[in-house]
Amino acid sequence: MNALIIINEPPYGNERSYNGLRLAKALIAADASVSVFLMADGVSCAKHEQKVPTGFYSIELMLKAVTRKGTVLLCGTCMDARGVTDEEIIKGARRSTMKELAEQTINADKVLVF
Repeated sequence: MNALIIINEPPYGNERSYNGLRLAKALIAADASVSVFLMADGVSCAKHEQKVPTGFYSIELMLKAVTRKGTVLLCGTCMDARGVTDEEIIKGARRSTMKELAEQTINADKVLVF
């Protein structure tokens, strides 16, 4: 199965991004092909060197786990609108486009939006 997970929410403040990444990791563990596309405030999920309180989940670490066997793409327009640069994002994630999101959507068996 080929799954596309679109995340629109910021890394913290609610649990939508957290739950989307939990699902991405579970799908990868079940041998699904997974792409995560970060849009809007979701692009902040891929910023490196996030500081979280001890014992609190880290969206950065969750995304890094996804990059090992999946794909993590960020909306370039959304990055620019929020002042997020290519140098600020985690290794293994990359800037993308709406054209690539459209291709990912066409090729996906399932599209899930968080």
